[in-house]
Amino acid sequence: MTSDNPHPPDGSRPWDEGTPVPLYVITGGEDSSAKTFDLVTLIATRSQPEPSMQPEQAAILSMCEYPLSVAEVSAYLSLPFSVVTVLLSQLVDDERVEAIAPVPVAAFPDRGLLEAVIHGLRRL
Repeated sequence: MTSDNPHPPDGSRPWDEGTPVPLYVITGGEDSSAKTFDLVTLIATRSQPEPSMQPEQAAILSMCEYPLSVAEVSAYLSLPFSVVTVLLSQLVDDERVEAIAPVPVAAFPDRGLLEAVIHGLRRL
């Protein structure tokens, strides 16, 4: 990108957050207050897209045959996270996708247990 041309050389244009009308149309005027998603929440498809579906939702169903994080879905669709969460909330409500919560970080095992395992391995 140059200072004369604010767009990338491939001709693509990043999503302009300053245009609320298209975002309003994509989300159907709904907000994302119903469900909360983390950036790392995994999304997995539970059904196939239908011809009558909104293009963005059909794209989510197609791309999430293998689980993807919400951040990846947002990046692939080139849509803001807030818009993607509204679309995902609708799909979860319709049971078309499954939201898989991120796995919490496991607690460290007790030091005594680790020492016992190391001692047992050394005896082998």
